[in-house]
Amino acid sequence: MPTSETIAGRHIVFLSWRDTRNPEGGGAERYLEKMAAGLVARGCRVTIFCVAYAGAAPDEVVDGIRFVRRGGKLSVYALGMWALLRRRLGRVDVVVDVQNGLPFFTPLVTRKPVIVLVHHVHREQWPVVYPGLSGRVGWWVESRLAPRLYRSRQYVAVSRATRAELRELGVTGPRVAVVHNGTDPVMRVAARKSPHPSICVVGRLVPHKQVEHAIDAVAALLEEFPDLRLRVVGSGWWESELHAYAAPLVARGAVVFEGHVSEVRKQEIYEESWLMALPSLKEGWGLVVGEAAAHHTPTVAYASAGGTRESIVDGVSGVLVDSPAELTAAIGALLRDRPGRERLADGAFRHSKGFTWAHSQAAFAHVVAEALQGVLVNDQDATDD
Repeated sequence: MPTSETIAGRHIVFLSWRDTRNPEGGGAERYLEKMAAGLVARGCRVTIFCVAYAGAAPDEVVDGIRFVRRGGKLSVYALGMWALLRRRLGRVDVVVDVQNGLPFFTPLVTRKPVIVLVHHVHREQWPVVYPGLSGRVGWWVESRLAPRLYRSRQYVAVSRATRAELRELGVTGPRVAVVHNGTDPVMRVAARKSPHPSICVVGRLVPHKQVEHAIDAVAALLEEFPDLRLRVVGSGWWESELHAYAAPLVARGAVVFEGHVSEVRKQEIYEESWLMALPSLKEGWGLVVGEAAAHHTPTVAYASAGGTRESIVDGVSGVLVDSPAELTAAIGALLRDRPGRERLADGAFRHSKGFTWAHSQAAFAHVVAEALQGVLVNDQDATDD
């Protein structure tokens, strides 16, 4: 069994589209940096190569992790390949290729072990975010080209749902390790559950998060719950469209856009909310589910999103639905049913305690150690205590 000594002193390079400080960063980047921190704690040198953005240093070290930021939304991929090929990042022992729809094509430029980190498959997202030819090309790269290019490489998926999607794309054999997200220890805040019905949506404001579905639910329930409030936490390039969509409800005070908030404020909103809505088209896991659960706030989400079927136990820690109409109905039912809501709140809190970052970091380090020894790791190996 590999130990920390197996990887101590090794240089692990992550190639990622974004980091957590990026204005478009989210749960995927949080996961990435948690795994990187776990490797640093085990004596590794860790570099994260990602896209540059306004106000960010091109090179810096934060909590022992070296950040190298270059290029733009698309050029970061070519620059990442070039940096590896020309050894601009130093001597590399393992490459973690974060496939956020598009991979970094690292097997073309390095013979070092490559681990492909996948949060979810973007089948449904490509036509929403990139309609037309660009979306079709993107899906072809993700579904056809990438599985062939990485056909002998180790994969890490953040949920069994993502592993199943990868299997459908031809990523087979004992080489997909499932390493779940963890949940941060609860941040104690002075806030309490609001006296009026309150729902939150937390995440990047982009089309595939489908925040409109939560806004529609509030509109449908306002007659019955005139003091209902929906607070939308986050920012993103779809924000202006959402403001326009919700304008009548914003004018009534039923929808409040909180914007990008501090960590303390985010935790206060979790604590104050009766429910969280997660109407995303796709989620590899749904990091916000555990964050809200730590404050006894259950989530209503779509089962078809994938990872939500693991981050939420339907009827125990939250509710999974199949359509916008069911989303509205489930929210309404829980607003009426205080005992049922509190039962789910307790279940959400208990379920979130079963996933720790410490365990996820240990599992990820195990995959890295095995990759160094040329061993492919399957789900059972990575997730067992």
